[in-house]
Amino acid sequence: MRIHTEERPYTCKQCGKCFSRSGDLKTHMKIHIEKKPLICPQCGKSFTLKKYLNVHMKIHTGEKPFTCPQCEKSFTQKKNLTVHMRIHTGEKPFTCKLCGKSFTYKGKLKIHMRSHTGENPFECDQCGKSFTLNSQLNIHVRIHTGERPYTCKLCGKSFTRNGVLKTHMIIHTEKLFICPQCGKSFTLKRTLDVHMRVHTGEKPYTCPQCGKSFTYKGNLKTHIRSHTGENPFKCDQCGKSFRHSVNLNNHMKIHSRKKSFKCHQCKKSFTEREHLKNHVKTHIGEKPFMCHHCGKSCSRKGNLKVHLSIHTGEKPFTCEQCGKSFTFKVNLKIHMRVHTGEKPYKCPQCEKSFTCQSSMKRHLETHSGKKLPFSSV
Repeated sequence: MRIHTEERPYTCKQCGKCFSRSGDLKTHMKIHIEKKPLICPQCGKSFTLKKYLNVHMKIHTGEKPFTCPQCEKSFTQKKNLTVHMRIHTGEKPFTCKLCGKSFTYKGKLKIHMRSHTGENPFECDQCGKSFTLNSQLNIHVRIHTGERPYTCKLCGKSFTRNGVLKTHMIIHTEKLFICPQCGKSFTLKRTLDVHMRVHTGEKPYTCPQCGKSFTYKGNLKTHIRSHTGENPFKCDQCGKSFRHSVNLNNHMKIHSRKKSFKCHQCKKSFTEREHLKNHVKTHIGEKPFMCHHCGKSCSRKGNLKVHLSIHTGEKPFTCEQCGKSFTFKVNLKIHMRVHTGEKPYKCPQCEKSFTCQSSMKRHLETHSGKKLPFSSV
């Protein structure tokens, strides 16, 4: 609380600020009681003081009385010109106390501090991913919405970011980097370097858990999810989660399209013709995908891939808590209940709970009086 003096005998009881005249105190009190008697005649916005209204009116009149002497850019307020002048003087008055880096604007320092605190205040409500800047979140959300606001006027191709569109525009002007083996052209040298791995077979990105290698960093990142069980792409309509954004995009068609492809045998409907073709195989018994190890046939390529892990011994699904690995994702899901204590299967007769359905079924036999196959009694 400030103590009033002979020069400033009038003190605000709410904030302690002192004034030399009672009229100044009276005007100041409007801030606390939110009284805004001065109204803009053009837009109706209210203000507590006339000077604030005068500054605001410049928005409507277009008046910019404060001009930069170096670049002649004009501003409505003097403080805006003062901040602008730092561009020319190189002044950076806002310094980080942790690393000593300086900034022109206070807002830039505030954003920089998040690199030290790890704060990511902008969170995606669909997949939970967090970002340092709101602009980063807005770009990320386009993964879920499919929005591509930046369109090439020459070929009509659309992009999620303006920077990607700018890079794309080089295609229409000049292709600088040409692959010596296949003749394919690229706008950036780093893109050509990555492309060359197709010819060299180089796979520099290796999974630390299973040793599998990948040509591209993004593919390794996606593969890691097979160990962690992470499904970051979530449908905001039904809550179903997916490991890949393309799978979510395909799934969204279920909600947006009619199921126009119908099976004539069981009347089941599908959104895609390809899904119907795969389904029909279950009726006709067609199994075109054969295992070269044991000769077993599968109706779908994905089913064969899962089956092959029995022969290869591959166990891509690893528990993060104890390191135990599993061939199938569903087995890892059941195993995780050991750590979480979850027992979703309840006995309808005695309310005893179990981690998996097979354990509950065996338990039910104790109520029916059947002798268990593994019992020694």
